[in-house]
Amino acid sequence: MADTPSEDGGRKARLQSGDEQALAELFSLHRERLWRMVNFRLDRKLQGRVDPDDVLQEAYLAAAQRIGHFNGDSPMSPFVWLRMIVQQTLIDVHRRHLGAQMRDAGRETSVHGHDYSQTTFASLAAQLVGHLTSPSQAAQRAEMLSQLEEALAGMDPIDQEVLALRHFEELTNNEVAEVLRIQQKASSIRYIRALRRLKAILSQTPGFLDEAQT
Repeated sequence: MADTPSEDGGRKARLQSGDEQALAELFSLHRERLWRMVNFRLDRKLQGRVDPDDVLQEAYLAAAQRIGHFNGDSPMSPFVWLRMIVQQTLIDVHRRHLGAQMRDAGRETSVHGHDYSQTTFASLAAQLVGHLTSPSQAAQRAEMLSQLEEALAGMDPIDQEVLALRHFEELTNNEVAEVLRIQQKASSIRYIRALRRLKAILSQTPGFLDEAQT
């Protein structure tokens, strides 16, 4: 649930003044959305070892320490500011648990001044094949997952992120534009293009559409 403009503006002012109660309200308001983000982006190697709730608790403590750095005059909304802190916390968790494997688990690339995780395509692929649960489907999952990861890796990193943010984090188009630091119109155009590209990839993945319809 998003804030109304007046609530968002009021919380911005309170955060800027260092009001920790405002931070608690913000975190409670968006906890489900932030949990969804962590669950989606948590590396598969850490599933069962790292609890998303623990990541959120660590992120909340980090936000409390950094509340004095929130700039109420910034165009960044309170939610996007908090999401940024959760994202950085998750990167730190990956580094602690995976060490040298971070090249595969948390590597990032800079595009238009913003960092995009190069593992977004892996998370997208895992979610897309996650519904294949029957014995016959399960036997195909590993091969299909590998094929989808390879195909999705060829997409523009921003388009990967648009799909992840819209479909799996369930952000609004305005929030996606803010996170990616692009115009809202550009966000909409990229979303339509990314959906078209994804549909083409899925149609070219042997057995995916047949299994998805069973």
